[in-house]
Amino acid sequence: MTENLNLALQLLLVGMLSVFFILGIVVALGRILIFLVNKFSPEIAKPQIVSRSKTGFSKQKLAVLTAVVDVVTENKGVIKSVKKLN
Repeated sequence: MTENLNLALQLLLVGMLSVFFILGIVVALGRILIFLVNKFSPEIAKPQIVSRSKTGFSKQKLAVLTAVVDVVTENKGVIKSVKKLN
C-alpha cells in the first residue's frame, strides 16, 4: 500500500513541476515576443491639430475634443471636422 502511495506522490510531484516549468517557458517567451514587437514595430504618428479661425473654436476646446476622442477610441479615432450646432 505504501508503494502505491509513494508512486502516486512521486507522479504528482513530477507532473506539477513539469507543468510549472512549461508555463514558465510560455510566460518568458510571451514577454520576449512583446518586447521584440514593441522594439521593432513602427510607431503610429498622431495627427496634428489644425487650428482654423473659421471654425470659431479655440485651440483649448479642440485639444479637449481630441483628448476625449483619443480616450474613448483608444487612440484609433480621428476628428475630421468640427461643426457648431445651434
